[in-house]
Amino acid sequence: MARNYCLVAVVFLLITELCSSQASIKTADLFRRDDIHSGQLNIFQDKAIDTLMTRYILANNKVRTEGQQGMQGFRIQIYYSSVRNAREESAKTQARFIEKFPEIPSYPDYQEPGWFIVRVGDYRTKIECYKDLIMIRKEFPNAYWIPTVIKFPDRIKK
Repeated sequence: MARNYCLVAVVFLLITELCSSQASIKTADLFRRDDIHSGQLNIFQDKAIDTLMTRYILANNKVRTEGQQGMQGFRIQIYYSSVRNAREESAKTQARFIEKFPEIPSYPDYQEPGWFIVRVGDYRTKIECYKDLIMIRKEFPNAYWIPTVIKFPDRIKK
C-alpha cells in the first residue's frame, strides 16, 4: 500500500514539473535587439502577463501565418500570370520594379498550377501599403494590395 502511495506521489511530481517547464516567453525578450541602435528596456509586470503573452503567441503563430515565419500584413501585387512565357515576364517585371524602386523589396513567387507572381513590400497596415501603392501604380497601373504573411519589418529606418 505504501508502495502505491509513493508511486502516485512520484507521478504527481513528474506531472507538475512537466507542466511548469513549458515554453515561456518574457515580454522584455520580445523587444530585445542586438544592434548599434539598441538600448535597455526594463519591464516590471506580473508573471501571469508573460504566461498570457506566451499562450497568445503560441496559439496564433501557426493559425495566422500558416507555419511561415512572419506576421500578417500586406504586399502589393504587380504581376500575376500563367501564360506560356510568364516566368520570363515576371522576371522582367521584377527587374523593372527594382530599377524604379530599389528601396522596396520584391518577392517573386510561383503557385500551382503555373501562376507566376511578383509581390512587393512588407506593410503592416493598409495605410502604409496605400502610400506606396499610389506611387507604384504610376509605373504598374494594374498593381493592387493583398493580405499575406510578411517578414517582420525593421522599425529602425537606416
